[in-house]
This record gives sequence, C-alpha cells and structure tokens, in this order.
Amino acid sequence: MTATIVFDPLVPLSLLIVVAIIAALGVVLAGLRGLQGWALRGLAALVILGALAGPSYQQEDRAPLSDIVLLVEDNSASQKLGDRADQSADAANAIAAQIAARPNTEVRRVSVPDGAGDAGTELMTAIADALAEEPRARVAGILAISDGRVHDADLPIDLPAPMHVLLSGRADDWDRRLTVRNAPAFAIIGEAVTLTLRIDDLGAAPAGQTLAALDISIDGEPAQTFRVPIGEDITLPVTLPHGGRNVIRFSLPFADGELTDRNNAALIQMNGVRDRLRVLLVSGEPHPGGRTWRNLLKSDSSVDLVHFTILRPPEKQDGVPVGELSLIAFPTRELFMEKIDDFDLIIFDRYKRRGILPGLYLENVANYVRKGGAVLVAAGPDFASADSLYRSPLGSVLPATPSARVFEDPFLPTVSDLGKRHPVTAGLPGNGDWGRWLRQIDVAEPQGNVVLEGIEGRPLLILNRVDEGRVALLASDHAWLWSRGYEGGGPQLELLRRLAHWMMKEPELEEEALTATAEGQSMRITRRTLGETAPPVIVTAPDGSTSAVDLTPNGPGTFEGTYQGPDIGLYRLENGDETSVIGLGPAAPREFVETIADAVALAPAISALRGGVVRLEDGSPRLRNVRAGRPAAGRGWLGLTPRGAYETRDVRQTPILPGWLVLLLSAALITGAWLREGRR
Repeated sequence: MTATIVFDPLVPLSLLIVVAIIAALGVVLAGLRGLQGWALRGLAALVILGALAGPSYQQEDRAPLSDIVLLVEDNSASQKLGDRADQSADAANAIAAQIAARPNTEVRRVSVPDGAGDAGTELMTAIADALAEEPRARVAGILAISDGRVHDADLPIDLPAPMHVLLSGRADDWDRRLTVRNAPAFAIIGEAVTLTLRIDDLGAAPAGQTLAALDISIDGEPAQTFRVPIGEDITLPVTLPHGGRNVIRFSLPFADGELTDRNNAALIQMNGVRDRLRVLLVSGEPHPGGRTWRNLLKSDSSVDLVHFTILRPPEKQDGVPVGELSLIAFPTRELFMEKIDDFDLIIFDRYKRRGILPGLYLENVANYVRKGGAVLVAAGPDFASADSLYRSPLGSVLPATPSARVFEDPFLPTVSDLGKRHPVTAGLPGNGDWGRWLRQIDVAEPQGNVVLEGIEGRPLLILNRVDEGRVALLASDHAWLWSRGYEGGGPQLELLRRLAHWMMKEPELEEEALTATAEGQSMRITRRTLGETAPPVIVTAPDGSTSAVDLTPNGPGTFEGTYQGPDIGLYRLENGDETSVIGLGPAAPREFVETIADAVALAPAISALRGGVVRLEDGSPRLRNVRAGRPAAGRGWLGLTPRGAYETRDVRQTPILPGWLVLLLSAALITGAWLREGRR
C-alpha cells in the first residue's frame, strides 16, 4: 500500500497561473495601501487556488513484479569449435542456477542459431526480438554467452539494463586461415586470370612457421601441392582449361593444434568463356547461300572470319593476265599448314576438289579434326560428284557417304526423333512450321547422330565425333532460303548458332552432360542425354558419404533432380560415364572467417551500458546487485540492476479540499478581512 498527493486541476493550467498572478497582485496592492486584512485576503485566494488545482489523496494497492534477466546463448557454428560448446553449456547452467536462487528474479533463455544463408551470428537481432516480447521496465540485465564473433554488432538497440558478455574459447587458441581475395565470375579460356590468395595464422600460433603446403585442384582432378609463405599476399595466375563452369579448390592440410580446418579450403567457381570465335569459311564457288554464310558470320562481333573463296576456277579462261587477277596472293599454305590450329571452326560451303587445295592440305584438316578441331560441310551438288570432298583425305572424317543422287524436289526439313532430344535441334523456334528447301544431297551409311531429316526421312543434318574433334554434314545447300524468308523462312540463325557452339564443345550444347546449379545448400541436378531414361545420380559429399538422387523427366532428353547438401564443400556427381563437381555454400563461410574468440565487436554496446566481459576459462562469475548508472562489472563479478517494477491492483482517491470546506474557509477568511478593515 502506497499513498501520494495528486492534482487534477478544474481549469487549464495556463488559466490557473493567470488567476494566481492576479490574486498575488491584488494581495500586494492591498498591502501597499495599508489594508489590515491583506493577509486574510491572501489566505482566501490560496484556498480558492488550491480548490481549483484539485488536490486528492491517492492510495494504491501495488503488487511487486519480478525482475527479468535475459540469458542469451550463442549456438552458431563457431561456438562448436574446440570445447566451446561444453564450456558454454556449463556456464549457462551455472548462471541460470544463480539467477534462480536470487529473490524475485526470473530468467529468459534465448538461443541464437546460425543466420539464414551466410548471415553469420545475429546475436543483437536475437536480443532485440527477445526485448520486444518482455516489459522493458522489468529487464534487470542481459548476459550473453558467446565467442564474440557477432555479425550484427552495429545494430542500434536501446538496452534498458547492463549487458555483459561471458566469452567462450581459450587464450591459447590458434587457427590457420586461407582467403581468396578476388575471384571473378568469368574468365576467358586460354588467358590467365590473376587470383590473390593469403594464408594467415590467427591467435596464439606456434612460432617459427613461415611456409604452408597449398593444394590446388581443378574440377576434382588430383591436386598439385606448392609451398607458399604465411602472412603474405600470393599472386596466382590461373588459366581455365575449358568453357562453362570450372571449379577450383584451394586447400591447406590440417595443422596440429589449430581450431578447425573449415577455413583451410576455398572453392572458386568461374565460367570459362571464349574471347572470339575464329572461323575459316572455304567457299567453292559463288552462289546465293555463300553471301548468307558470310553475312551471318560477319554480323557477330565475337567472330573473326577468314573467308577463302574461289572466284575464278583454274579452268576458266577469259584472257585476263594472271598478274592482274590479284594484288596479294592468298596465303593458303599458311592457313592450312601453319595456322590451322588457330581456328575454332572450319566451314566448307559447296567446295569441291579443283587442285587448288592439295591433298596434303586436306589431310592436315582431317588431322586437325582428330586433334580436337571442328569442321562443318554444307554440301551442294558437287558433293555427289567425282570431285566430292568425300573422295579426298578429308573423307576419312566425314560422317556419311554420298550416293551420287541429288534430289531437286521441294521438301520440309523435320527434326528426327533423336533430334528432339539433341540440344542442337531440340525446341527450335517455329516448332516445325518452316519454309521448304529445294535440294537435298542423298547420303548413306550415316555415322553419329542424324538430327534433321529431309525427303522420305533421308539424313539431312548429321553430327559426329571423330577422336577429339567434331564434324557436321548438312546435306543441302539451301539453308539460306530460311534467312530469305522463303515460304515463311525458318530458324537458320538459331540452328547455325547452336551448331557452331556444339562443335566448339560449349557445355550448354553437349548432348550427354551432367550439370548442377546451387542455391545455398540446395542443388538442382540436370542430366541431358540422348537416351530415353536416366539412372539415379550418385552424389559424393565432402566427407566421402554417397547418396543416390532419382531423376524425373523435364522435357525431351532432359532429366532433373534435387539434393540438399548437409555440409559446405565440394560435391562429386556421377551418372554413368558422366561426372561433374560443384561447390555448395559460400567460398569462405562467414562463421569461419574469424575463429579466435574476441569481444571487440561488442565493446561499444557493452561500455555504453557499463557492462563487462569475463572469460569462461577463468570460471563462472558471481552476480550482484548494482544501482542504475553505476559500474556493473568487476573482477569476478557482474552486476544486475533491480528494477522495482510493480503491478497496481487498486487505486483510491480522497479530495483534500471538498467544496463545502472551500466555501467555509474562503467565506470565513474574506469576512474576517472585511471585519478587521471595517473596525479600523
């Protein structure tokens, strides 16, 4: 039970002040004029002013409320290093027991897990959420058990009580960390990209260690080991071996005594792209499709085109002096003997043997294919003649044999059943509603994959692999009709773009491929195949465990499945003869960038609230009461501020100056003043 005097003015406070000033002036004036009743007049004014102020005697029936102490436990990944988990759990139980033994005090235990994605430890956010659920007037203190590696320490929070940190970890902890400073998302194939690496020893590292073993592996291949300095930036040039995703793994062996090896490895995923496509176009004779090929290739700024064309065959005799036919002799020997390996693609457009390119040159082109090159033959009527390219040394790598028949009938190119699953022809724009072609060269004994068919289902576009290279045969020279819009045209540009990328071994056009994309710890696996089914994918986790992931159809020739990776690191995928690797999680998990326990990040919040930091390895601190505004931490102890909060159950008010008493007193005082002055 508590009592106090409260005021409830009957008039606005400003008006009450004005009345008080007028009354005071009246009393002063009465005194100056020598009126004997000025004192009684003043008392009467005070009684009236007091009545207008509305004083009451208030009695409250209060029930005290207990104080609340927030015990915040950091359960993030870095708290599992060493013996921090056991250390923190023991300290939390001991502190909770101390709080429970205090009179009129409750404890609220708050657990702080890892943040979503790679957000790290969001301890201050957890404290703000906990404070939002509690009456702030009852919070007597905040005790955070953590290693101090907090990633939202700059979050502004108005804390109502002292905040203390009970620091886990040990003073002699040390750790070795690998950091990749810069890792571009893309790099040009064949050109070196510079990465900056750094190896640091953190904490109480052993003295005398200046070099560390660094392992480098690309796409899961056996690693190469190098000895590199510790504590210095390392500049490393890296050349990507192929297009598409390249997974580069840098790792350090686990050193005796270090906290963890989770930050001893870094995964870098870079996409390899080609700088420019170098194409050699060999035209046999001028024809409407020749300009289409040239315009198509020249319209792409990423294509470097060398066009070798025969404008005047040797058998043509028109009387023009030989010296006036050309200012500069075409460097055929340099192109077909010395520089041939510099080209990504060679196209023969209606070319036939005329003695201009010796058999040695064409043999060199065949060897170029076997060593990994790409050749596309757009066949015209000459391909079915005795001068056909097939009857040259290049014929050994061509995917079909000409039958000497040429069909001069209109026909509609169609995608074969196999072509509907092949990425070069699957889903071409127009869905088969295309214009007709007017000529097809008959070929037999196709080798490889027939993806387009022509008259009576005869092979029209054949794709084949020859040793390390690739070759394609288009058994018609009328593809240009599509670009001219004949009978509505067709997807010539898209078809030739896909065809060129397939021949250059671009990963997105591979007909047999196993790929995966990652989002956080989730992996979407895609299997492209020419088969009608796909077996489960075997996934090998970083710890060596394996899992089978079933695939479901997702379009012609495409199967997909999902996998949730339990750990951060490099995963290996295997499906038949196809293999792939992918990294899950960030290249450098935020929780393991800084692993040595330190409360520096929380120092501003702690000092502002007069809190303190104690190391758990020195023992659990004692808790004591401190007044608000006083230092709340000392050697071996931490302070809590009792809040004295209460709940009001009943309120009673009794007027001090009831109306009858005001009337009686004011009348008596005014009458007394009148009588005193009248007697005079």
